[in-house]
Amino acid sequence: MDLLSSIALYFVLWWLCLFISLPIGVRAAHEEGEDVQIGNEPGAPTKPKLWFKMAFATVIAFVLLMLLQWGLSAQWLQDYWA
Repeated sequence: MDLLSSIALYFVLWWLCLFISLPIGVRAAHEEGEDVQIGNEPGAPTKPKLWFKMAFATVIAFVLLMLLQWGLSAQWLQDYWA
């Protein structure tokens, strides 16, 4: 797999991992028992921990990309699927 294809695939995997991890561990303001002000959405997350989720998506996307590149380059796997 060439460099441009790897970058494109990493980009897609990163966004996929980010969107999968977004709802994990999120609690809404009404679930936390916080006082919701007028005009604010009661279902909005209080502490979404976006930096942690972005780091998580970065690591998992890299691991998935390496596994995919290994699988595409493994001769025994190519022989199995051929």
